[in-house]
Amino acid sequence: MTTLDQIKKLKEEMSKSIIGQEHIVERLVIGLLSNGNLLVEGLPGLAKTRAVKSLALGIESDFSRIQFTPDLLPSDVTGSEMLYEDAGKHTFRFEEGPLFGNIILADEINRAPAKVQSAMLEAMEERQITVSGKTHKLPELFMVMATQNPVEQEGTYPLPEAQMDRFLMHVNIEYPSEEAEMQVLELVRSEGGGHNEKPNNTKIPQSVIFEAREEIAKVKSSPEIDRYIIDLVFATRFPARYSDELASFIDIGASPRASIALDKCARTVAWLNARDFVTPEDVRNVLHDILRHRLTLSYEAMAKSKSADDIISMIVDNVAISA
Repeated sequence: MTTLDQIKKLKEEMSKSIIGQEHIVERLVIGLLSNGNLLVEGLPGLAKTRAVKSLALGIESDFSRIQFTPDLLPSDVTGSEMLYEDAGKHTFRFEEGPLFGNIILADEINRAPAKVQSAMLEAMEERQITVSGKTHKLPELFMVMATQNPVEQEGTYPLPEAQMDRFLMHVNIEYPSEEAEMQVLELVRSEGGGHNEKPNNTKIPQSVIFEAREEIAKVKSSPEIDRYIIDLVFATRFPARYSDELASFIDIGASPRASIALDKCARTVAWLNARDFVTPEDVRNVLHDILRHRLTLSYEAMAKSKSADDIISMIVDNVAISA
């Protein structure tokens, strides 16, 4: 079985547990293979937690769930130095926190205060944490899927722009269709109320993920595709080049991380479709999820009820790929 076949099998197993949310299944796999972190936004009960658990169950990995609350401390997520007595001598020993897993669910991440967000920022970007002046490396396979509720804002702390930019993608989850929700009812009944998820007995080893990343790195991107990616990102920074209306809707555009993320994710989409080259459709496939959290909209955009997705769609309509 090839590496791609094993990844497709992982997606199939996840889809059996996550019904009607194929988009989040695909995005989780893209994020994992692109070695990035995901911010998932959706109303309660839309299988955000179940999705990341199903991903962890399909891989030989350690899964950690952190419930973020206003009274959370950095040491609650990173771990801390503990004092031990051994043969009459007192020594400090570092006890690892939940961040030292492979797949991390950061539930309601916007409920934690600034010091915790700072610790998360170091973990997500540097793949390490610092405690008492000592640096501790996180596992080679490391991914954070953070969730936040778009409706309930009481007792929350808006994530700083620097941290938002560290998320590879910002994924929105919508309600499932009527047919999908019927299947959800049947699935929950078969699990005895939803608390007895069937274990996955065909877990893939972590080495498959690293092999897939090596293959994705070999996927070709033509100069025209590279130019298309740059043009899309620059349209968020200099929208007046394309449209006065577009310029009135954007205050701050996307950073170079957006270009890097587009390149990584477009290559991953191409690889998942058994191609060794990137197409414009691959870029547009992930564009909204990559730019959604990297745009700062103007007051005029908000006054006209324009969302980030609306603005991104306008950019797609205005930016052409060079021949």
